[in-house]
Amino acid sequence: MCFSTMNWKLLPIVLITLGLTVAESGNGQKATSPKPGQVTAWSRPALPKTLNRPRLVVGIVVDQMRWDYLYRYTNRYGDGGFKRLLREGFSCENTLINYTPTITACGHTCIYTGSVPAVHGIVGNGWYSRELGREVYCAEDTSVTTVGSTSDAGKMSPRNMRVTTIGDELRLASNFKSKVVGVAIKDRGAILPAGHSANAAYWYDGTTGNWVTSSYYMSSLPDWATDFNSMKWPARYLSQPWTTMYPLKTYELSTEDSKPYEGAFKGEQAPVFPHELGGEKGTPFKSISSTPFGNTMTLEFAKKALEAYQLGKGGVTDMLTISLSSTDYVGHQFGPNSIEIEDTYLRLDKDLADFFKYLDKEVGKGQYLFFITADHGVAHVPGFMQENKLPGGVWNDSKVVAEINQLVKEKTGIEKVILAQDNYQLYLDHDAIAKAGKQEHEINDLIITTVLKDPAVSNAFPLKQLLSTTLPEPMRSMMTNGFNAKRSGDIQLVLMPGYIEGGKTGTTHGVWYPYDAHIPLVWMGWGVHAGKSNRTMGMTDIAPTIAALLHIQMPSGNVGHPIQEVTK
Repeated sequence: MCFSTMNWKLLPIVLITLGLTVAESGNGQKATSPKPGQVTAWSRPALPKTLNRPRLVVGIVVDQMRWDYLYRYTNRYGDGGFKRLLREGFSCENTLINYTPTITACGHTCIYTGSVPAVHGIVGNGWYSRELGREVYCAEDTSVTTVGSTSDAGKMSPRNMRVTTIGDELRLASNFKSKVVGVAIKDRGAILPAGHSANAAYWYDGTTGNWVTSSYYMSSLPDWATDFNSMKWPARYLSQPWTTMYPLKTYELSTEDSKPYEGAFKGEQAPVFPHELGGEKGTPFKSISSTPFGNTMTLEFAKKALEAYQLGKGGVTDMLTISLSSTDYVGHQFGPNSIEIEDTYLRLDKDLADFFKYLDKEVGKGQYLFFITADHGVAHVPGFMQENKLPGGVWNDSKVVAEINQLVKEKTGIEKVILAQDNYQLYLDHDAIAKAGKQEHEINDLIITTVLKDPAVSNAFPLKQLLSTTLPEPMRSMMTNGFNAKRSGDIQLVLMPGYIEGGKTGTTHGVWYPYDAHIPLVWMGWGVHAGKSNRTMGMTDIAPTIAALLHIQMPSGNVGHPIQEVTK
């Protein structure tokens, strides 16, 4: 036989036929020596009778956490919080949001669906609905009622989300024996991650100081949640002023305490410590969300939920999704270079350390799969940028829209051509354009020519011409992933780097630039080895990575890929 032309797949049969034996198979296992002429299957390692899975998956989304916060205050972090994550966990250092707009509802949805707004339909915190002729909130649902208070805060559900979440897939894989619970101060931060089939989602009603839910999940608030509300935690947390953990002068990584571009709390003469928010200064119900104590309260409520639902105690994997919203409120008001945001992260570090100890005790160290990430980053406050001779500024969207409507009216007679501006997109009145006998491309050209004169705008184009418009990567891919034919607008606006849609104080997020799109992603616990990677990964890779680790199906709209460095 000529071995140079032989079909090597037949080698085992040839060897057996010739009476030869193989001492070791390709996987290192000893093979049984066959008798001459006998065909024997190669030995293989036996598959386990049951799959090894964690007892619990815990995901924490830190709202508005820039990637650099993992390291910015590292000299002041303790050993048990962020440092434990980086020491024991696997950090995906270059994780990027791969769509626009980089906004809360989109981020929470993409993390847990592995999908993008073009597919899952959550194109922003809100958007203009042509069918309803009004703004629509991402989680609104007029068919349900509030459970836990008399306000409208609970008229919410995940029905506007068009795809499944990884929690839904976990429920499906276990024939709905797995339990999934979502917790956050923001309704969208609790509802969208938990998914359609979640056992429950709970959020904070700032008008009453109660944690609430929706009749979508249950008809009455559980006793444990009612007991938690009865403790009046907001008033307790804010019975004393918000002061810094350490002496004010030690906050050397932040600007001085009083800055004209920081936002003051109601009743304050200036945005400086100490912040007195309770007692005679007014109700603490809403204000606690804008302090680090909102995160503390959220984690305490999450612990109660874990115990009440016995998460991680059954024979199947459960999931707890937590969003820490207070970092976003503080960041919007004071900006990423404030003492307030530094103090918030120093306190969050301590809260995380306590929470990890709790999980170690209640679920078992190494028995839970944990990940932490963010829904978006944030821009520097324009006032801070200008103070330091860096590019940046403010874009007044209301003024621009009013001016364009007036100009188009004067030239065409159309009363109000722009119906809404959402998520840096303009929604045009197509019926009014047709009624005036105008071509849409004429109106588009007029609007784009006008808006490009604004120094805050770097580009503008019709979204239907997205693929033919000259754009650099990753901007083109991000905007393609964010464009939903039924819910997005007609004209996309791109702001200059460092510019935000806002006012004289505070900051925001939402654009494609790295300061909004570069987020942390660290895994820890069950099945995770310590390490890090600087390979570029997408936010949409989180859900399929969980699916791979749990050996379950990816969510229905998934476009991401398992992170092999974590799953191997």
